[in-house]
Amino acid sequence: MAALGGSLAVARSGSLPLARCPSSALRCAWAGVMEPAPRWLAGLRFDNRALRVLPVEAVEPESSPPAPRSVPGACFSRVRPAPLRQPRLVALSEPALTLLGLGAPPADAADREAREAEAALFFSGNALLPGTEPAAHCYCGHQFGQFAGQLGDGAAMYLGEVCTAAGARWELQLKGAGPTPYSRQADGRKVLRSSIREFLCSEAMFHLGIPTTRAAACVTSASTVVRDMFYDGNPKHEQCTVVLRVAPTFLRFGSFEIFKPTDEHTGRAGPSVGRDDIRVQMLDYVISTFYPEIQAAHALSERPQRNAAFLQEVARRTARMVAEWQCVGFCHGVLNTDNMSILGLTIDYGPFGFLDRYDPDHVCNASDGAGRYAFGKQPEVCRWNLQKLAEALEPELPQAVAEAALAEFDAEFQRYYLNKMRRKLGLVRAPQEEDRALVARLLETMHLTGADFTNSFALLSSFPEEPASPALEDFLDRLLAQCASLEELKLASQPRVDPEQLALMLMLAQSHPQLWTLIGSQPDVTRELARREQRSRLEQLSPATLRSQNQGHWAAWLQEYRARLEKDAESAEDVPGWRAERLQVMLANNPKYVLRNYIAQKAIEAAENGDFSEVQRVLMLLEAPYHREGEATEPDSKPPAWAAGLSVT
Repeated sequence: MAALGGSLAVARSGSLPLARCPSSALRCAWAGVMEPAPRWLAGLRFDNRALRVLPVEAVEPESSPPAPRSVPGACFSRVRPAPLRQPRLVALSEPALTLLGLGAPPADAADREAREAEAALFFSGNALLPGTEPAAHCYCGHQFGQFAGQLGDGAAMYLGEVCTAAGARWELQLKGAGPTPYSRQADGRKVLRSSIREFLCSEAMFHLGIPTTRAAACVTSASTVVRDMFYDGNPKHEQCTVVLRVAPTFLRFGSFEIFKPTDEHTGRAGPSVGRDDIRVQMLDYVISTFYPEIQAAHALSERPQRNAAFLQEVARRTARMVAEWQCVGFCHGVLNTDNMSILGLTIDYGPFGFLDRYDPDHVCNASDGAGRYAFGKQPEVCRWNLQKLAEALEPELPQAVAEAALAEFDAEFQRYYLNKMRRKLGLVRAPQEEDRALVARLLETMHLTGADFTNSFALLSSFPEEPASPALEDFLDRLLAQCASLEELKLASQPRVDPEQLALMLMLAQSHPQLWTLIGSQPDVTRELARREQRSRLEQLSPATLRSQNQGHWAAWLQEYRARLEKDAESAEDVPGWRAERLQVMLANNPKYVLRNYIAQKAIEAAENGDFSEVQRVLMLLEAPYHREGEATEPDSKPPAWAAGLSVT
């Protein structure tokens, strides 16, 4: 153990250049120094099928950082992580590490310390595990509705694919490990705040039951980069941090867009336009590896039918994923085609957010001025992105066939979403035609009253369904406490556009409507006008009047809800058993905890001061987001007032 500790101490200094480690070697040298051999991680076995099957750029990584370049005719470029000074472990996700066949943490403190030091070394990219072959993936994408051309892994690196004794295959990826050919003008680094958010949310989503990539480790360092967090001319030095991500694959819709011809709107083209042979290779690899049941169901002569079945299944998975998002109030923030997984996983956690006050127009990305990726638009955007994937598969998948394959998205989303909402409301017996309208009116009531999305659903599990229950008044008081106060609503409706600027924009809309449409400012102005109208209405209200209005809205909906519960109970032979089932189902579908912005921010601030215990505490909380049997069903408290002003970038 002492020998390993000495080697780790050398590596943590970050003073030695990293040499590429061939997959066949057990060790490799850093400028003549033997690379430390892993102990805890020595059992990981790599079989990097993606690099064997898909074309890799012929250029080998140089000793200097790679220059940004176009990469035609390849799906990957070989790279190497850039060393960090004094890497230090922030946190490990034990459930994610279990996927790789790694055992539980040792009881002995010295062994735990050595394990953490090894994690800091290898999961920072300062040393490479035997069998890894670092590479960056080439992809394109439509960003905010416009084709952006080549993008690629500008801050992420494929390490390799771990094959476990159980027969699973997991791709490991470092995010924030340094520049690649796809970094453009960036440095390939991520900072502590964004890395903690991605680490925590990846694991939070998994424990909520939502398909997602995983995060196994978060490692920070003494190395820094300069970032202007709010783009306000006040940059500062921030700690370079790396997240170890785990998924069956990180291929995405944009992976197939590298073949796109010149776009008529942006003039950009994919770097591998015309390389239909590579598109065939990618389809064969993806379907045979990740959709073997589809591959097995179609003969070699049935390629169009096989490819249609693949697209249809991607559409189904994507529909179910976004339905899950809508049911927990998750807003992705950057739903570009390069951030959409071909496995229907939540991928690339940038400026995401969970709803506090329910608002279908909520935008969690400060860069999304037009509200393209607002919470309520997510299903529509996912459907649009699937259409772009279908276009990228042509001619291997004719458009007419693709349209038929995509037709199932809307129906699958509606079916899955409504079934999930029924479970959230405890409707455990036969579905009723009125259920869709009941859900719609609930969301409308939440919107009108500014109700907390997560807490309101959690409270409904304690709703007394008997009309004359003495607990009803107390329940309504607790529900009203989850509604936004008058001051909170006024803060949310504050004007965000200077009055003179707004007047100029409205004048432009009247005098030059074609130019107005071209610059795409209409949604932003429409929201601003609605915000000002809402502010004007609020100025006429008193807190007592607002409470009275909220009480009326909720009382009307609860009356509908009680009537629907009575129908559900009537179809049950055992009413006490029905009540127990209803409670169990609601507790299993309405989380008590989600990763709210203020919770993440408190963990980030502690970590920036060198205290990682809050990150670890929040991680443990998120690993058990639902009420346990026997626990009180009281929801978590509402976010504090200061949380309303948090800006996420």
